[in-house]
This record gives sequence, C-alpha cells and structure tokens, in this order.
Amino acid sequence: MKFVKSTFSEKMKKRVGALVDKVLGKSSSRRSFLKQLGLVVGGLALAPSKPLQAMSWQEFFQKNYKELTPQDKKEIFKRLERQTKEKYGVDVTIGDPPPMDGVEYGYFLNLSKCNGNRKCVEACVKENNQSRDPQIQYITVLEFENGDMNFNKSNKYYNPDLVPEKGKFYVPISCQQCHNPPCVKACPVEATWKEKDGIVVIDYNWCIGCRYCQAACPYEARKFNFATPKIPAEEINPKQAYLSNRIRPKGVMEKCTFCLQRVREGRYPACLEACPTGARKFGNLLDPKSEVSQILREKRVLVLKEELGTQPRFYYYFD
Repeated sequence: MKFVKSTFSEKMKKRVGALVDKVLGKSSSRRSFLKQLGLVVGGLALAPSKPLQAMSWQEFFQKNYKELTPQDKKEIFKRLERQTKEKYGVDVTIGDPPPMDGVEYGYFLNLSKCNGNRKCVEACVKENNQSRDPQIQYITVLEFENGDMNFNKSNKYYNPDLVPEKGKFYVPISCQQCHNPPCVKACPVEATWKEKDGIVVIDYNWCIGCRYCQAACPYEARKFNFATPKIPAEEINPKQAYLSNRIRPKGVMEKCTFCLQRVREGRYPACLEACPTGARKFGNLLDPKSEVSQILREKRVLVLKEELGTQPRFYYYFD
C-alpha cells in the first residue's frame, strides 16, 4: 500500500478548510478528519494521533522534508522555535546540518571496556531532548552472563551503581543505522529514510505514528511518544536540528541519529564523550586512516543479528 502525496490547489484548500472547521468544532481527532477526507484505507488511518486542535495550518499542509525548499525550511524552523518559546519559555535555534561528502559514519563499541555504567544513556537523554516523563531513552544497556549472548536471558533492569558485576558483561544497543534498514521499507508514507552519510532519519512532522517501523526494527531501537513529552525548561538543549534533537510531538516515532547535530559539525556523539571507560569509537568508514577503519581492519568485529541482512553501521568488538 502506498500513500499518495497530493498537491492541494487553493480551491481544494478552501474546501478542506471548511471541513476542518466543522471537524474542529466537534473536537475530533485527525483520524476522524482523514476518514471524512477518504484517507483511511483498509481500516488503517494514515495519520497520527495528534488532535487537529494542536496543529497549525502550516503544519497540516507541510510537505515531506525532502520536498521542501530552503525557504520553506527556514519558515518551518522559525515557527518551531516560536512554538518552543511559547510552550517552554526557552529560546532555541533549529538548524539543518547537511551530510558531508565522502563521509559514511561508523560506530564501534569495545565490549571489553564497557562496564554498564549507563553514563552514555544519561548524556543521550540530555543532548537529544528526550522525554523525562514518560521516559524515552534511545540507548538500552543489557547485562549478560559471561559466555552467554542469549538476549532473552539478558537483564536491562540491573543497578548501574553496582557495576561491573563479577561474571557479567554489558552490551549497549541503540539504532544500528543499517545499510539496509527494514524500518525505512516499512514506512507507508516515506517519513523515514537513509541519508548519504548512513544516518537513518525521521521527519517528525510527516510521521503518522502507525508504528510500522517500530515493528520492523529487529533491534527495538525506535521509540513511540504515547504521551506529550515532558522536559524541564532548564534542561532543554537549545541547539537543535530539525531531523534529530528538536523536541518531538506526541504520537510520532523517534530514535538515535548518531547526534547528527553534532557529528555533521565535526564533533563526537554525546554518548561517546560521556563514556568514562573509552569503550566507544566513532568516525568515517570511508577514510582509510580513521580510527574506526583501523579497528575494522585489525579487530574481530561483530554486528547484531547479522543473519537478517540489515548490515548495521554499529559494530562491537573485544580486545
């Protein structure tokens, strides 16, 4: 099934506008609105759960990010900055750092050094403006018994204040930034895609919240906002990017983006900088002189669930 993105004429916008006014008066959901528009196919509403009352006209008629002009994007960024100021009382800047030519990012994690302290999780939450209530965390750290990689027996509720536990090892998991991402194939509206530097991104304004991508991801890396995210105003990271760490609305998917707002400006991901053991390495796989290329050549590396053919860009290795 393919969602057809139509271009609304001015005449059609007026007709739809009258219908929206009617629907809004009944405090209906966007799903109900789309039912009246005939955009429900086979019982599936191709729309998010966010009420129309919370949406601006610009937001509703906004095109997919990939179709926007530079001027369109500037106007959207200004609108989002204004909305954040109104809601949180915080001045933020929303940018759009593009992928660089000749760069394909790879992440490497040394399981011999990771001790499960979860400092990476804390840094990720702060950097990427993740909801504190309900909690959303892009990184899940699993505790395993030595010699056993059975994920069904792993423990993600261990006490990070007691690590490292004797006879245990730890495996942090987040988005694997797959070369062959099943989540992208599963999205019915093309709200998620792979950029040329290998980072898989999501257009939160285009996402309809169907959660097909979440079901398709074998790494449980995609998170869904069931409720309006809550972030204390004093903890908001004001330097944001449209496709990564801007504050997400209710009813959409989100995930790790390798901190694209940082790495595309020559910085490391926040989780790497926070790691106290030096277990994390990040860099350009296309540069033969990079540290990550050296690790790939010299170490015995592994990827999670290799048999699925997703070809992750997140690698694990032991000393």
